[in-house]
Amino acid sequence: MGIVEWAKSPWGEDVPIHISWFLIWVAAIGGLVFLIVHAIWARYFAPKPAHAEAVAPEIASAIPEKVPRHSLAARLFHWIMAAAMLTLLVTAFLPKVGVPFAWVTYHWIAGIVLTVSILYHIIHATFWQDFWSIWPDSVDMEDAKRRWRRATGKSAPAPRKFAKYPLENKVYHLIIVLAGLSVILTGVFMMKRVRTPFFTRNPYLFGDMTWGLMYVLHGLAGVGLIALIMAHIYFALRPEKLVITKSMVYGTLDRDHYLERHDPQRWVPESAKYANAQRSGGSL
Repeated sequence: MGIVEWAKSPWGEDVPIHISWFLIWVAAIGGLVFLIVHAIWARYFAPKPAHAEAVAPEIASAIPEKVPRHSLAARLFHWIMAAAMLTLLVTAFLPKVGVPFAWVTYHWIAGIVLTVSILYHIIHATFWQDFWSIWPDSVDMEDAKRRWRRATGKSAPAPRKFAKYPLENKVYHLIIVLAGLSVILTGVFMMKRVRTPFFTRNPYLFGDMTWGLMYVLHGLAGVGLIALIMAHIYFALRPEKLVITKSMVYGTLDRDHYLERHDPQRWVPESAKYANAQRSGGSL
């Protein structure tokens, strides 16, 4: 049983047409197994988090009770993207597991919403946010080595506190960017094969082999997103992560959580910048 289904073209060539649909169950079951294994590990085996240093009192006093984390624009993007992504998965895969309905129109509309939201996010993150804050840096890599050595019983300095985003958030973001861009880019071209108000239908834009490979990539990225979104929802609902999830609703973190988990030198809240400037008599 292969992961790609093939067919004969009118010219007798073997061309891919889509992924094998059993991969839906592979992704769903694999995601479920990961969640169960992680829950057992976190409950019985995970070491308690250890960080190198406490925050100096003069720095802690400048931190507001509610630390701004996500702007309203960022939160709206997240929930619109989430709704579009879930709609895409439901309309793509429910018909393949025995729930037939007229899904094509709902699917491409959700795809347009996802594409527009991602384009907005790229512009917003580039010009109005710290674009590089979500990408792994050298400090993240060094601290990951420290955590691994300590987890395997070896001697290592305590890892430093996180910047705005922990390394696991950054790695997840990188993976889902790759999967998301794959489904978006292939999906935009695939819209040329259906009737929409945006494109003139042209199923002959590419040859059979190119179309087939595009469908395969679209499908592989799609089933990958099943497991990725399962993991995202699971971690969002874990008790120790609920404070971060709430920040995506209300936009702020509690000061105690910020001081416990985040390094004020790596992530300085805007209100703390203002307080420090006022205290030193300087300007922003």
